Amino acid sequence: MLKPLIPRTIIDSEGKIYYSESFQAWNTIKLKKELFSEFPQLKEKRSKFLYKLNYFRKVEELQLQLKEIIKENGIPLLLWFYKDE
Repeated sequence: MLKPLIPRTIIDSEGKIYYSESFQAWNTIKLKKELFSEFPQLKEKRSKFLYKLNYFRKVEELQLQLKEIIKENGIPLLLWFYKDE
């Protein structure tokens, strides 16, 4: 079972998605310094980290998943995508 990283405080951060020329894809999300101060484990260069992304098309599906997360004592990370005008 995967053990999630848990923040000590509330995190409210914004950033950008970048195009990677070497991969020719939009695959780089830059994390702000405040995330690294909250999750110092992410600075460990030899460590590997995974992520899990869920996209729900209906609010009811999200509500069911949130009930499961709460039951398992998990903490979700919410991520929104916006078009930069």
